[in-house]
Amino acid sequence: MSNNTAIVDISQAANRYRSSIVLQAENKFIDVKSILGLFTTLVSNHSYELHVHGPDEVEAKAAMREVFAKHNLNIKLVEE
Repeated sequence: MSNNTAIVDISQAANRYRSSIVLQAENKFIDVKSILGLFTTLVSNHSYELHVHGPDEVEAKAAMREVFAKHNLNIKLVEE
């Protein structure tokens, strides 16, 4: 599996939702809807935190959990 496939999948999934979906990698915050942002950040052996806020956040969280797991990427959904 190429990282590019994961990035496109994740971005496309995120763009189906109106909620804000932000990936936290150490001290960087990346808009998951931005393919360029993901390209510069996503490394498979890292653990990430995902912040989801908005009108469809429940559905968005479920979709993000699924798409990250599909590509064996480790994320923690932050409940705030």
